[in-house]
Amino acid sequence: MEQTNIFRSEEAPRAVLVSVITPDMDQQEAAVSLDELEKLLETAGGTLFAQVIQQRQTPVAATYIGTGKLEEIKELCQANDIHLVVFDCELSPAQIKNIENALEDGKDDFEVRVIDRSMLILDIFALHATTGEGKLQVELAQLRYTIPRLIGRGTELSRLGGGIGTRGPGESKLETDRRHVQRRIAALEAQIAEMDANRQVQRSKRERSGILKVAIVGYTNAGKSTLLNRLTDAGILAENKLFATLDPTTRKFALPSGREILLTDTVGFIRNLPHHLIRAFRSTLEEAKFADAILILVDASDPEADSQLEVTEKLLYDLGAADKPILYVFNKCDVSTEAAESLTRLAGRENVVAISALDGRGVPDLVDKLELLALGGKRMCVLMIPMNKQGLIAQLYAASAVEDVEYLDNGVRVVALLDEKLRGRFKDFIVE
Repeated sequence: MEQTNIFRSEEAPRAVLVSVITPDMDQQEAAVSLDELEKLLETAGGTLFAQVIQQRQTPVAATYIGTGKLEEIKELCQANDIHLVVFDCELSPAQIKNIENALEDGKDDFEVRVIDRSMLILDIFALHATTGEGKLQVELAQLRYTIPRLIGRGTELSRLGGGIGTRGPGESKLETDRRHVQRRIAALEAQIAEMDANRQVQRSKRERSGILKVAIVGYTNAGKSTLLNRLTDAGILAENKLFATLDPTTRKFALPSGREILLTDTVGFIRNLPHHLIRAFRSTLEEAKFADAILILVDASDPEADSQLEVTEKLLYDLGAADKPILYVFNKCDVSTEAAESLTRLAGRENVVAISALDGRGVPDLVDKLELLALGGKRMCVLMIPMNKQGLIAQLYAASAVEDVEYLDNGVRVVALLDEKLRGRFKDFIVE
């Protein structure tokens, strides 16, 4: 299945954004979410024409918004030739169909595409996926989202009907499409599982190397790729757009002490990240789960930086990665130094540093923090293993980074990097 982009047919199409605020919602949070939807629209290649907000006790079951507001949007679209309406929520297939029918009513040959927040994010993912794995993950997420929405416009997807040429045995085009999509989903899951197995092998090799693995995580557009480029000259794409990076990139970084660590750039987080995206990109997001330490990058210049930090920490918790050593880095202090300083105080957390990944300000302090993380309780130890216990050497290779092995007359001298747990396990054989 070819990945689709809703903006290919028209250059910078104008769109109407719609939000419904209910009494159980925080109005400030709803406003922030709508502004974020505008940034998503711009990233996907569209432009904002108008925002429509309605306050209701509960959304309307059939059309999500009330008939009066729906008529207002209809007049807005038809009078200004607007063909795209984006809802800041997740719509059901029936709601999308009902809204489109209502907006197109009364005007021949006038079509309006209605999409929701999830569909817009999926479109951006399709636009930015570059590697084979990234494209497969995007397609899988699109198909998982599409299959319950295969309802078509009217009856055009069905070969069965009541007229000449439609009678007789057969199955609906809808069922054919659905079964084809299910087969494709199974094939994609198998391919991604195979890639995930290869990723597990790579992780195992890194585990045995003893090199500290640090995952750079954070809200989308916080500057993760820019930071990795600053530290390692990785040369990866870094743009002022949401979800510019979908595929994880890992690079070695040599600390001033000479010790090397691995830094991994990851896909950005966002509030209300659709669950099917988390499922499709789980192997990518789990780079944080399998890292030794987490570097949380926060855009200090963003007024919503504190809430973005909360979103990031919650997603880390959901991924099972919240129990690792964390370094909080407030980025873009070149844009707003006051914001960086105030957020550093606001954080109330240890291991906090303010930087500018763009011009390098504060990066030396960050490197010092990474040096402390790299120590992490690990020490280089010299062990003397008796000849009759050489099986322990294999255990050392499996659990630690072995630097040197020398066979002597009185035993085997092994130099290895051991953490506190391993030092306790091999304490009887440590000589230095």
